[in-house]
Amino acid sequence: MKDDPLMGGVVDLDEVAAVLAGRTVGWRSAGLEVGQATWRDAEASWPQPLETELFRGGWADVDFIAGLDDVGSLPASDIASASDFETRMNQWVARVFGVCEGAQ
Repeated sequence: MKDDPLMGGVVDLDEVAAVLAGRTVGWRSAGLEVGQATWRDAEASWPQPLETELFRGGWADVDFIAGLDDVGSLPASDIASASDFETRMNQWVARVFGVCEGAQ
């Protein structure tokens, strides 16, 4: 995966998980349902199980469904660090759920 041109660098997923965990209380108080972080291996045989142990390679596809007419993918293939992820996540949550930084 190191030669993949879409992968801009290595992001510490433990740091990303900590960013997510730090937002849980605020998101729940804003009315969002927050579950455990999961991932799936796109190369695994079908059905691909959702995994809870942290993944050590690849990249993220961040998809959302905010309504019947409001679905899509958020740009995540060039995230460079946990702080970059945090900045983008704040924007994504506001865009998709209308939750401002004050609730985070």
